[in-house]
Amino acid sequence: MTLYSYLAIDAQGKRLKGLHDAGNLADLELRLKRGGLDLINAKADGGKIRLFLTKIKRADLITFFFNLEQLSRAGVPLLESLVDLRDTMHDAQFRKIIAQLIESIEGGKKLSQAMAQHPEAFGKILVGLTHAGEESGCLPEAFAHLTESLKWQDEMASHTKNIMIYPAFVATIVLAITIFLMIYLVPQLVGFIRSSGQEIPLQTRILLAASAFFVGYWYVLAALIIALPIAAKLLIASSPEMRCKLDRVKLELWIIGPILRKIILARFANTFAMMYGAGINIIECIASTRDVVDNSALAKSLDDIGHEIESGRTLTQSFQNTGMFPPLVIRMLKVGEATGSLDKALLNVSYFYDRDVKDSIKKIQAMIEPVMTIILGALLGWVMLSVLSPIYEIIGKVKF
Repeated sequence: MTLYSYLAIDAQGKRLKGLHDAGNLADLELRLKRGGLDLINAKADGGKIRLFLTKIKRADLITFFFNLEQLSRAGVPLLESLVDLRDTMHDAQFRKIIAQLIESIEGGKKLSQAMAQHPEAFGKILVGLTHAGEESGCLPEAFAHLTESLKWQDEMASHTKNIMIYPAFVATIVLAITIFLMIYLVPQLVGFIRSSGQEIPLQTRILLAASAFFVGYWYVLAALIIALPIAAKLLIASSPEMRCKLDRVKLELWIIGPILRKIILARFANTFAMMYGAGINIIECIASTRDVVDNSALAKSLDDIGHEIESGRTLTQSFQNTGMFPPLVIRMLKVGEATGSLDKALLNVSYFYDRDVKDSIKKIQAMIEPVMTIILGALLGWVMLSVLSPIYEIIGKVKF
């Protein structure tokens, strides 16, 4: 199929521009004719639909579901809503996907079935909640839930980036200063220090050795900086066990680990509550949230929970047996099971962790700046002490 940009005329003689997918121009003309339009001219918009597609941005998905909710509440038929979205969507790849959704629905499929054919755009959770909305007859409410969930996920992703970006930026500055000192500044002082004829202090000998290593093997260090992350990614991709161990270590890291765990648990609780509230059974909720946590250690725990529930254990017992979920989650699950309001209990968990994550990030950001300042000051102090110590000794032995 090719997506065409066309100019057509309707029965009243009004010119209309739009996008439509078809096998060729003759097929496009027939498709438009069935819609009451006469084709004037058309051209291919972006060529053939690619086999390998990049993932659709979350911001585009938020726009997509928000507009579907608003249009469906206003009584606009689903196909007309999708046509409007197809013609106004900026992302060319997403336009092609929406065009295929329209074609699938015209062929007799439901929206959720059409969405399931495009995993690069619509994950299992989006498809599952859309299907639940279709079955319950509450599609606008399902679109509203999806919009809020995607916005919340976007906010959580922003929190995660905020944790990582600032320390990474400051660490890069410290590394750059270290390289400058070792490769440029210190070598200029080596000749003077050694020509003094004085005994070189230990810290100065260490500095000179470090500088000589940087100067002599800078290409090895550069290669390691590039090769190590690539090798680590390949190792993790080829070994599920290694990825599971690494993800478990991430959750135990000092300062950052507890916050990452809270972000993951908030994401899990929010998604589970939304799906359960939409009428999806617990086993399917657990299977779908497995893809949301984005941590193989917790995903394995959710697999184990699913197996235990299938074997007859209660939800609370199954979560407790994994040892991966904190007491707050277990307690709220127990309350939710007892009261029959599992979705509300989990939304409380999500709210608590969401607020806790925001507070923790503010505290870390306030703490990182002085810590990095101390590290940078200690590094510069060591270099200055190592360089100036021999100079002070020379000055001290000069007789006036």
